[in-house]
Amino acid sequence: MIPDLLNAQKKFFKTGQTQEVAYRKKVLKSLLNHLITREQDITEALYKDFKKPEFESVLTETAIVIQDLKHTIKKLSKWAKPKRVFPALLNFPSSDYLYSEPYGNVLVIAPWNYPYQLAIAPLVGAIAAGNTVVLKPSELTPNTSALLSDIIKKVFKPEHVTVVQGGVGTSTQLLHQRWDYIFFTGSVNVGKIVAKAAAPNLTPITLELGGKNPCIIDETANIKLTAKRVVWGKFVNAGQTCIAPDYVLIHHTKKEAFYKAIQHEIELAYGQNPEDSKDLARIINIKNFERLSELLVNQKCKIGGQTNAKDLYIAPTIIDEPKLDSEVMKDEIFGPILPVVSYQDVSDLDRIILSYNKPLSLYVFSTNSAKAKQLIKKYSFGGGCINDTIVHFANHRLPFGGVGNSGIGAYHGQHTFDTFSHKKGVVKKANWLDIPVRYAPYKGKLNTVRKVLKWL
Repeated sequence: MIPDLLNAQKKFFKTGQTQEVAYRKKVLKSLLNHLITREQDITEALYKDFKKPEFESVLTETAIVIQDLKHTIKKLSKWAKPKRVFPALLNFPSSDYLYSEPYGNVLVIAPWNYPYQLAIAPLVGAIAAGNTVVLKPSELTPNTSALLSDIIKKVFKPEHVTVVQGGVGTSTQLLHQRWDYIFFTGSVNVGKIVAKAAAPNLTPITLELGGKNPCIIDETANIKLTAKRVVWGKFVNAGQTCIAPDYVLIHHTKKEAFYKAIQHEIELAYGQNPEDSKDLARIINIKNFERLSELLVNQKCKIGGQTNAKDLYIAPTIIDEPKLDSEVMKDEIFGPILPVVSYQDVSDLDRIILSYNKPLSLYVFSTNSAKAKQLIKKYSFGGGCINDTIVHFANHRLPFGGVGNSGIGAYHGQHTFDTFSHKKGVVKKANWLDIPVRYAPYKGKLNTVRKVLKWL
């Protein structure tokens, strides 16, 4: 089935229809209309999959996709137009251009934590750039995946875009095919498998992965506001967010005040018993629930720590001063558990942060602007914020992606279009003048060339 599908998409791509800007805009407008019409169905599917609150579904999934689609449709003609660049004087007289061309057949593998937004957003960019697409949604969110398949069937020809559902076996089969581009969002371990599968054919890839994202709170931070923004950034989607703060590094003089403030903010957000709150999502499945529950063993839970396997519930939890070699501090947590480690000075920050691979995000809370900027420049990470968490994701003008172990490549807004486009440089030489110095025989020309190159 999959090889036949790929062959059909290759034939369709060769017709050139997907490369017509008018056609791309037409199908993207159709997709936009369907997604607006089906928004309630989408939020209901997300709730069925892991009790995602409707507010969070709109804020972090449907609204982002709708705005992204509108922006892409509006700007597509401009993005797709050849860009004139300043020519090299050595090529005088010439006109130089940068052309954006689609790669061809694209594979998009989407994750389960934001199963709608992180499937549709790269799809929009791939279609805008003129590619054909096979979209593989997560098998862990069956309701959302089924709905995605239904919507895609109504909007696109199967030889243009097709949703292929299934588990690990299906993903493995897809990765065994030859693609022109692969876009993967998920864990670091699976990202390495994707990179290995792409290597034999030198297939270009984008890997949106994760990491252990530090959240630095210095002695000048506004603790009340910091606590509110950390609670939201950490516990939205029950902490199952690749850019969520993974651990807090707080100046030792502010730790107790932070605990008091964060307890207050958790109660404001989710009530005295967060399990009864309709605003807290659940863990995606029993496997992840058990993994997260194990991280709480032998830890000092300053706040929270309660679990309920039947409901896949883990309370918003703050762990006080875990050992740096404990399980909770080894890898990305990806759940509603937030370790807090105090520090004395900048050397402590270096020792801890630099002991991990480069993270996807980093956050600094400080009212000392110079110090905050210094920390942002000092550490390498994908993207981040000063005095807030995760909101950098919302700006389509900022590229979103990792660095090092946290990912390869970036997207959002025009960056998504560029990700799925090969940039082709073209020089158009004029015929009215042909400078002979470059042609053989070269005798007597070298000094002239050297003088020209030195002047340039």
